[in-house]
Amino acid sequence: MERIPINPGSVDWSGENPGMYLKETPDGPFVTLISFFRVVLSPHGRGHAAFLLLDPYGDGKTAGKPNLCVTDNEPLARYLKDGFVPFFAAFRGADGLAHCRFEKGSQFTASGDARTTYTERFRGESGEISLTWEPLTDAFMVELPKEKSATGQHEMFSLFVTAGGVRVSIGGKGVAGRPMPRDMAGKQTSTAFLAFSETWVRR
Repeated sequence: MERIPINPGSVDWSGENPGMYLKETPDGPFVTLISFFRVVLSPHGRGHAAFLLLDPYGDGKTAGKPNLCVTDNEPLARYLKDGFVPFFAAFRGADGLAHCRFEKGSQFTASGDARTTYTERFRGESGEISLTWEPLTDAFMVELPKEKSATGQHEMFSLFVTAGGVRVSIGGKGVAGRPMPRDMAGKQTSTAFLAFSETWVRR
């Protein structure tokens, strides 16, 4: 069937959503889950939300392992937390999301060429936070029909860039784990990635 030039669905949100899903061993559990959002269009306007689960399967009360969402638009962050993040494959069963503490964020800035390196920096109540993806390798487009998307209700379109490594600083402290290989729609990639021009279209 020929694709029509205007998608007939309604756009729920569009923006960027790079992630770091980290493990200690390939067959072990995730020990750090990070999903960063820079949203340019949504029912709650523009804004940023950084979900930082350092205790993905716990309550985030262990010293040095909080579960945070740092945001400059809390209604937007809660919209993403309720309707999208829990359906991402790495977050399924991660009870830490339910214990996520919301913090006011500011000074969200991005840097890097997005071909070799990329960094998101911002401030939360706990201090300065930086997320770096490096080295970056191949870039590829993903188009998922709703039957294969995380929510099962949206078509999802995004430009992915694979990251071989990450560096994280949260108030001057690092996090556990490292990226692992993963299969995405038949393509071998990584659990650390950039996701640009990400658009979720309800059908």
